[in-house]
Amino acid sequence: MLVMKKYISLILFGLFANALFAQTDSIAPVKVMTLGVFHFAYNNLDVVKTAKEDQVSVLDEPYQSEILAIVKAIEEFNPTIIAIEVQPSRQGVIDSLYQAYIAGRHTLKRTEVQQLGFRIGKNLNIPTLYCVDDWGAHYPGVMELFSDSLRAEKFSNFQIASHKTTKASRIGSVIEELEKQNNPATVKESLGGYLDGIFMYEEKPGDYVGVDFQSGRWFNRNLRILRNIQRIPHGANDRILVIFGAGHLNLLNPFFDASSRYQFVSPLPYLAKAKGMVLQK
Repeated sequence: MLVMKKYISLILFGLFANALFAQTDSIAPVKVMTLGVFHFAYNNLDVVKTAKEDQVSVLDEPYQSEILAIVKAIEEFNPTIIAIEVQPSRQGVIDSLYQAYIAGRHTLKRTEVQQLGFRIGKNLNIPTLYCVDDWGAHYPGVMELFSDSLRAEKFSNFQIASHKTTKASRIGSVIEELEKQNNPATVKESLGGYLDGIFMYEEKPGDYVGVDFQSGRWFNRNLRILRNIQRIPHGANDRILVIFGAGHLNLLNPFFDASSRYQFVSPLPYLAKAKGMVLQK
């Protein structure tokens, strides 16, 4: 009993110390802007799919002019660090392509990483774009499910039935699409999809198979992305630009907004400036 009391006291002291540290932490918050985007190259790996006939080429007009306006507007945020939706294992590939682009030996592809990230980085003399994406980690029980063909098939059938593919419409304006996707109401609504459907799957009444799957697939994934961003060397005077698929904003934005280490900055005023630049032409 005495040992138990000491153990409980130690836990309570740790909780008190953590709370006290959080209140007295004097680290100046770093400004961070999340720019949520649709995937310019239409890789169609997400729940929302875009039919071939509804896909646009961002290399053509009027989209190129809009992208250039977005780049110019975001540069007014003056980011010193850019984080992108690429796995850290591909950091060497991104570094090579980025340096080739700076040297004039690479033509930009359709991806948002290159159309936005490479351009902003070069114009502001940012030496590196940091790859911070992650796929998340599943509980052992979920991995066991995937290794059993019958269980995995039942799970897959439920997922297909509950998560019908959403078809995206053809965009008319890159700027307007990004304004919509970065709108707080849209961001909040998108989180609801991760709390329904497969989230509610149960192999046996009362278990948490669906919850555990979604925890790794989405919640753990975005927490790992946050941790990767935290690992980027930075100081109080740095300003971080995060360019990611807009779906990630439903967790990344609250993370940054809640953390005392960051000051969240919305891209919406900058997108409005970009729209104004296009209209003035």
